[in-house]
Amino acid sequence: MTQPPDDRTTDTPRPAAARAFASDNQASVHPDVLAALAAVNDGHQPAYGADAVTARLRDVVRRHFGERAEVFPVFNGTGANVVSLQAMSERWSSVVCPESAHINTDECGAPEKIAGLKLVTVPAPDGKLTPELVEAHATGFGNVQRRQPAVVSITQSTELGTVYTPEETAAVAAAARERGMSVHMDGARIANAAASLGVPLRALTTDAGVDVLSFGGTKNGLLLGEAIVVLNPDAVRGVDYLRKSSMQLASKMRYVSAQLVALLDGDLWLRNAARANGMARRLEAAARAVPGVEITQAVEANAVFAIVPKGAADRLRKRFPFYTWDERTGEVRWVCSFDTTEDDVDAFAAALAEEMTA
Repeated sequence: MTQPPDDRTTDTPRPAAARAFASDNQASVHPDVLAALAAVNDGHQPAYGADAVTARLRDVVRRHFGERAEVFPVFNGTGANVVSLQAMSERWSSVVCPESAHINTDECGAPEKIAGLKLVTVPAPDGKLTPELVEAHATGFGNVQRRQPAVVSITQSTELGTVYTPEETAAVAAAARERGMSVHMDGARIANAAASLGVPLRALTTDAGVDVLSFGGTKNGLLLGEAIVVLNPDAVRGVDYLRKSSMQLASKMRYVSAQLVALLDGDLWLRNAARANGMARRLEAAARAVPGVEITQAVEANAVFAIVPKGAADRLRKRFPFYTWDERTGEVRWVCSFDTTEDDVDAFAAALAEEMTA
């Protein structure tokens, strides 16, 4: 019987996938991470984190964050945030965060639905909290009719592509401490922040007074997987149980841990983030040169925010996928990744210029 032809074996050219500037989640997996997965795919290992790879990850994490640090690999960033905030609070607690925070805008209400928390959102035009903002919004202590402020959550780098310096984080942490509150950091892009500032991960977290970190890997070259890093064990309780009850405990954890080890054991985390940041700066410079394009935020990590006329943005999006950030103003977001190339940026900038004059 004659088999139908397999188009994988033909010489018919396939259309190249459009390079996207929508999100670093859309990027490929770094080859070193794939190699790490293949390397641990041999034989049997104990399940649920009792394996040798996860033990090695604990050592690697402590090199970066200090000897008290404990790591809990999870599947995704929302899971890391929800479990972290549950472990730092009670059912009657509230969490102070910027209104642009991912936990508020892009997690489908998971912190409130799953953790039972109240998010107190703070207007922050650059995405960053300050001690003054914490003081103004962490209120109602001791009032039985009010949710009790328990956690301040900051994002590094922020959802608007800006970066907290170690000093800024320490100031926010001090304001939280004065009110008996703990500090959570959503570090989905913490590597980009560290690369931007030229400081180690510890300087942005442990040394700055952060208690719990949601460490991001997927946006920086991993296939899947993030980690809860408890920097201050006194600030949490029940992380193991909360991780399981929140459906974030991997049975074959070695495959999540192996990716994090590949990222953190050497400098892959830094090289990937620095590459993405550098491409964002290149894109910013090119976009600024296009008449009619307005850059709206400081480009401090791997994202560029700009206002572009709707017609030009819609036409450009057909060629290079990206998101509109604010429909009211026409603000868009362009995100660069570890695998973004100079040719990608230059082609995108040329297309932007074409559409702006169309």
